[in-house]
Amino acid sequence: MRRTVLIAAVSALAFGLATVLTVSAVSRADDDRRDASETLVFDVRFSPQTLVATNNLREPDSPLALGDVNLFHDQLFRDGEQVGDEAGSCVIVALAPQVLANCSIVVRLPDGHITGQFVTSPGPDPKPIALTGGTGAYRDIGGEGTLVEFGDETGTLTLEVLFLDTRSGRN
Repeated sequence: MRRTVLIAAVSALAFGLATVLTVSAVSRADDDRRDASETLVFDVRFSPQTLVATNNLREPDSPLALGDVNLFHDQLFRDGEQVGDEAGSCVIVALAPQVLANCSIVVRLPDGHITGQFVTSPGPDPKPIALTGGTGAYRDIGGEGTLVEFGDETGTLTLEVLFLDTRSGRN
């Protein structure tokens, strides 16, 4: 019985040590990019507006109702070449005193995706975006972005991407 317990304890210790060494090696490989930032700037070609009426209780003269959703799938360019796209939705959350929508966005790039959220209202004002995470090269990121609409179905998207060090609890 003691021998079985001893073998189990040694096996668990060896497994734990192997796990720590593996995680440490993977973590060190990413050290050069952690706690760094990168600015990504894109020219945007906006998709036609797609409004989905989800609320049957509507004011007769209003094109919008609470809960309606605006869907988008925009193209992202750099130096005239398409390098990715963005897809998302905006849910109408207020009609007065101004129309207000809560939006989510996914920016798809060749080396990973970046997710974000923002609140917006109609008009040309820049839209501040909170970057909430990502995949691939953009895992463990945060930051902020700004979407600017030029009024001719084009605009710019600037993302200030922060690569966070999640191992130490620092941001």
